[in-house]
Amino acid sequence: MAMPIARIKDIRKWSTEELEKKLLEYRSELLEQRALQASGGAIENPGRIKEIKKTIARILTVINERKRGSEKQK
Repeated sequence: MAMPIARIKDIRKWSTEELEKKLLEYRSELLEQRALQASGGAIENPGRIKEIKKTIARILTVINERKRGSEKQK
């Protein structure tokens, strides 16, 4: 289920619904990777956990920017 890592310029193009959906997908993938690591299993790509965490942070950043932008317009 390894999703490709999304870059910030791609993330900004996504709708708010897409952002929420992708956020859930990346969080579930992170959970799976951490569970595999904790159980002592061999992870295919150990750097993947770091990439997933960064992508989650990027998505949350865009969501917060949009929220702050809508608050300033009020």
